[in-house]
Amino acid sequence: MEKKYGKSFGKLNSFKTNFFENNDGMLAMADNMADILMKQPVRSECKICKAKLSAPLFKSHRLSYSLCQNCGHLNSVYEDTDDFASKVYVEDDYSKNYSEDTRENYQSRMNLIYIPKARYLKECLDKEGVKEINILDIGAGCGYFVCAARTLGMNALGIEVSKNEVDHGNQMAGEDILTCVGLKDSIDYLKETEANIVSAIGVLEHLIHLEENLKAISSNKNISYLYASVPMFSFSCAFEASHQNCYNRHCGGTHTHMFTNESIEKMAEGMGFEVAYEWRFGSDINDLYRFIIVSLIKEGNGDFAGYFSEKFSPLMDQLQLVLDKSDFSSELHFILKRKS
Repeated sequence: MEKKYGKSFGKLNSFKTNFFENNDGMLAMADNMADILMKQPVRSECKICKAKLSAPLFKSHRLSYSLCQNCGHLNSVYEDTDDFASKVYVEDDYSKNYSEDTRENYQSRMNLIYIPKARYLKECLDKEGVKEINILDIGAGCGYFVCAARTLGMNALGIEVSKNEVDHGNQMAGEDILTCVGLKDSIDYLKETEANIVSAIGVLEHLIHLEENLKAISSNKNISYLYASVPMFSFSCAFEASHQNCYNRHCGGTHTHMFTNESIEKMAEGMGFEVAYEWRFGSDINDLYRFIIVSLIKEGNGDFAGYFSEKFSPLMDQLQLVLDKSDFSSELHFILKRKS
């Protein structure tokens, strides 16, 4: 397995100003999602390996989480269900915090966040000697990754359950690169696609029927690689649990479960795949920085928040790299390769 660590935060916070400036509004949004989740059935088995879950390890923003003793996967005590997915992905305007309203802003977000992801995939596939790249991007959202892949010369199309996101993405792209599908229709797409790469950027944690989607990938021999990014059980979980009045972007909201190194390996093994490449760069330090800034301002220490920011900001990339290399940071990009 080839590993890569770290990525500069750069101008990332320019796309997350709402997380700072509208903490209370974002927190209310996450609380609303928690309300919906807490009305779902109690989860009795692990999302990845189906082992019986033990007592919760911790509680954050009213939700408790159990660490699977078999594969290490982190599970909310409540099930993510079709009802939950319909309410948060289809009925609610979930996309409004992750989409840009002008083509210029759309392009900027794509260049900053998604071009590096697409470039990493292409570099890894070049190492694998893959000459023809055809990507099916599932949970494509507004099409940022699809556009990024196409910008770099790869063939890519996407599927997405939200019609609003599909319409917006196609408008921003200037062509129909996205197709709207039902909550369960991705399974049929995966069974029938001729694409040799499936990408799922920030998607696996949102799939209600994760097991069925993974089985569909496994059964389709056209698919040789799965490229995914997922939220990880990490330092950010502790930072959020200790800052209850700050917006919990990581452990909460639509993240009803989180991956670990062990659970990813278990997932790959069950599919007949193996982990071939990893790129680990989290936002743990950025989360901690945000919590400190928001908390200082809430306490009337706005001037000190500015002073702290000047001292702390230049260190963030170095500090995050230390956490990334500990293999316990908040986000992992990985490429699974079908075993021969």
